[in-house]
Amino acid sequence: MDKIAPGARPVVLLVTQADHDPDGHDHRTRIAMAERIAALRGGAYAGEFDASARYAVRPYFVPDCTLLLDRADAFGIRGEEDLFGGAVPHAFLANKTISHPLLGAEAVAPRGWSMRLADRLGDAVLPGFSAFSYDDALAAGRRLLEGGRIRLKSPLGIGGGDQAVAADPAELEAALREIGEREVREHGVVIERDLFDPITYSVGRLRLCGACFAYYGTQLSVEDRAGKAVYGGSELVVVRGGFDALEKLEATEAAFTAVRLAARYDAAVAAEFPGFFASRRNYDVAGGADSEGREHIGVLEQSWRIGGATPAELAAVRVLIEDPESAWVAASTHETYRPQKPPPGAHVHFHDPRREDGPVLKYSMVRRHGHPA
Repeated sequence: MDKIAPGARPVVLLVTQADHDPDGHDHRTRIAMAERIAALRGGAYAGEFDASARYAVRPYFVPDCTLLLDRADAFGIRGEEDLFGGAVPHAFLANKTISHPLLGAEAVAPRGWSMRLADRLGDAVLPGFSAFSYDDALAAGRRLLEGGRIRLKSPLGIGGGDQAVAADPAELEAALREIGEREVREHGVVIERDLFDPITYSVGRLRLCGACFAYYGTQLSVEDRAGKAVYGGSELVVVRGGFDALEKLEATEAAFTAVRLAARYDAAVAAEFPGFFASRRNYDVAGGADSEGREHIGVLEQSWRIGGATPAELAAVRVLIEDPESAWVAASTHETYRPQKPPPGAHVHFHDPRREDGPVLKYSMVRRHGHPA
């Protein structure tokens, strides 16, 4: 699999963020994943995409973000077979705001916003609103507070960052002031029901190497250097096929519910925005009780780009490709902020024991795989 196949497309990393840190853990992890994808596809990793270069074969792209359709088209990316990630017709589709409706028909909305999407999503998401003006956000937050504690999120935040919890109007106003009117106006804000100690499920679908794979699992939480709970990895079970293939696995009823909600979310977006395509589709689904003791489960957000669970996804895909008898694979990815050695069998993609910010160790593992009886 590590040999380069004749005529194989080179794999390139498409860097869209001008301020990225070339030595940072995120960028170095993306490079490691692009190298893995190249090995899986039988091609070579050709570094960062160079618009001035002449490639003998059209490259396969690994973007660092979800692309807009017109930009994707300019790179020759026209479908799932051209990239590891996705492309959308409007910028807001790439962030958390699409998971919730606006407060009403008169609320401020970005160009291309669809009021119908909320109807398609239904109860696949948690109770909440998205807002693109300070006044709309304040009104939406006050309405949601009538049912208990709420959570405010920056739509661009990752790994659980840029969030605040409010239990009363004063805390709501303080949180909105912290976010700022300009930020709300330019990117929006998500206001949804807060859950106490939720379980966060990861559900996804990949199209890679001419095949389709799906997975479900749970996210891990660790403490960063400041003692704040942040994303610490994912434990996944990966199979061949689409979301429906996951129904054949043994899992808890809550896990099956998470899979069905993610599949509904995915179908709703595809139906409402037919130009959208993605070879990597990941959905975070949270389940837990609110401040009033009511149980909820719903999709929090989507990721149509290389993400935190990607190391585990690719590790499992490799096993499923190399071992046709494997019915499923359990794989995990881990991030830690404490100095430690990688465990035996770990595939390390970032390790810097002396780093002062960010994770110091990131690795993935394949734990076991199943065979049909």
